[in-house]
Amino acid sequence: MSGWLDNWRRRHRHPVSLGLHLLAIPMLPVAGVLVIVQLIDGAWALWWRPAGLFALSYLLQCIGHRLEGNDMGEVILIKKFLGRPYVAVSPRFSDVNAERRSDGALTP
Repeated sequence: MSGWLDNWRRRHRHPVSLGLHLLAIPMLPVAGVLVIVQLIDGAWALWWRPAGLFALSYLLQCIGHRLEGNDMGEVILIKKFLGRPYVAVSPRFSDVNAERRSDGALTP
């Protein structure tokens, strides 16, 4: 888990992008729970609430990645599948002079 979190943190260094992600990511499971609750209650006429949360979450994350200067994770997966180039870490935040320690962490 630490390696995954380190990778995620390396891809989200811009403070506004990080803030947007910290706000947006929890919206996804909330939207999922809201779908289940509304289905159980028979309130599917309110479908726009979870759909809106879902869309807002991805919009905020997209804005964050635009500020960051890199591609979203889902976009990276699609580009990898299609054999297209992608930007995982923004060039302005890339660790070009960093070296990996034996424990896998990056050193400046």
